[in-house]
Amino acid sequence: MAVTYKSTRNSNETATASQAILKGLAENGGLFVPDHIPALDVDLEKLSGMDYRQVAYEVMSRMLTDFTEEELKYCIDHAYDKKFDTEAIAPVVKKAGAYYLELFHGSTIAFKDMALSILPYLLVTSAKKNHIKNEIVILTATSGDTGKAALAGFADVPGTRIIVFYPKNGVSPIQEKQMVTQKGDNTAVVGIIGNFDDAQTGVKKMFSDKTLEAEMDKKGFQFSSANSINIGRLVPQMVYYVYAYTRLVAKGDIKAGDKINVVVPTGNFGNILAAYYAKEMGLPIARFICASNENKVLYDFFETGVYDKNREFILTTSPSMDILISSNLERLIYRIAGEDSAKNSELMKALTTEGRYEITGEMKSRLSEFYGNYATEQECAGTIRKVYESDGYIMDTHTAVASAVYDKYVAATGDHTPAVIASTASPYKFTRSVMEAIGGQCDEKSDFELVDELNRISGVKVPKAVEDIRSAPVLHDTVCDKSEMESIVRKILAL
Repeated sequence: MAVTYKSTRNSNETATASQAILKGLAENGGLFVPDHIPALDVDLEKLSGMDYRQVAYEVMSRMLTDFTEEELKYCIDHAYDKKFDTEAIAPVVKKAGAYYLELFHGSTIAFKDMALSILPYLLVTSAKKNHIKNEIVILTATSGDTGKAALAGFADVPGTRIIVFYPKNGVSPIQEKQMVTQKGDNTAVVGIIGNFDDAQTGVKKMFSDKTLEAEMDKKGFQFSSANSINIGRLVPQMVYYVYAYTRLVAKGDIKAGDKINVVVPTGNFGNILAAYYAKEMGLPIARFICASNENKVLYDFFETGVYDKNREFILTTSPSMDILISSNLERLIYRIAGEDSAKNSELMKALTTEGRYEITGEMKSRLSEFYGNYATEQECAGTIRKVYESDGYIMDTHTAVASAVYDKYVAATGDHTPAVIASTASPYKFTRSVMEAIGGQCDEKSDFELVDELNRISGVKVPKAVEDIRSAPVLHDTVCDKSEMESIVRKILAL
């Protein structure tokens, strides 16, 4: 049965999978959601004998039903190739009493590669399927990792351009260097004076600007998104949870049908929502453990049922989670509101106008599968040090947030169900914070000297993504105020 996508803010607005991928965002700021989640009607034992590409086809073919087998396999085979430094694509490593799902073996050493390696292929295929003649302009806000992964995916892809906005002082030095050294005639990178939420708000505003849309159409352009608001990002993320589960089955650590818990360091909510959708498809997941850093808006929401972004924005050592407006949470809100787009729209309007909303008691009761908690900066650093000392395993700051929260969950519940922790970035991406946590002398050393020190103590090879930017020239140096984002886009596109 075909899966149709509809807007969270207007159930009458529908699209095929390829149309939803092309649009990125629905009208009135809504997000596209599937009208149903089909069952993953393949035996888990059988899936455990498949490689990552084969599992990806089984999952994605059920969600992206207007893609032919040939089209989808072409996208998958070209995405998950030698750009990953391990044949497993997403290996699962058992350390310190949990299973770490390493999602950072792609070309930009962060979990965003898992979806952004395939999104360009899905998008170009969608354009052909829908006879699109316009050049597609990927407009994206990033808190650090999406930007580079999207730039790498779309660089010099025919028929596309990409413009990435990032908070100038809100990403790690390695993250920034990765973006501003990006090659590609169709790429543009802009730092804004503001935070990630400002960047994301500016991008969403341009998506819903009908005047801008008309002007772009006249010039032969149309917007699409590489953010996790695009369903073409979310569906590929479902794959690695299914893959991780089936690796545990293949190793004999669990039997097919046994339940697992999933722990996700969460900012924009897309990564954990993908796990939720995988469960809806039939993956045996018991609890979703939502880990926040000190920007704990999601923890407070799960505790109280009130989402309130009216609070101090804190810059942490896990910058990809420094977010107060979790866009993908809207998809979950829509689901627990009984797929009532009017109710959902009312709540999202309150978030825009008042900065907060409160769900009903009935809606909150539908969140029983979720557990939220947060880790302080000190707890995050302590976890990095503890696991390094106990297991010789070095994790990045975001993974450490998840690991620290998982420890709190076990202490609070006594639940020792096997847990998969989403390890979202290489420690080399946040070298200074990681080395400081371990106890290294960092003050007098450059970030790249610390890279070499981390390599020495860990024995883990320095990723090509880091080696490539050691001496790479800066190619993008535009900085603007958050209020100037549209004018910058107009300038880049010569509107």
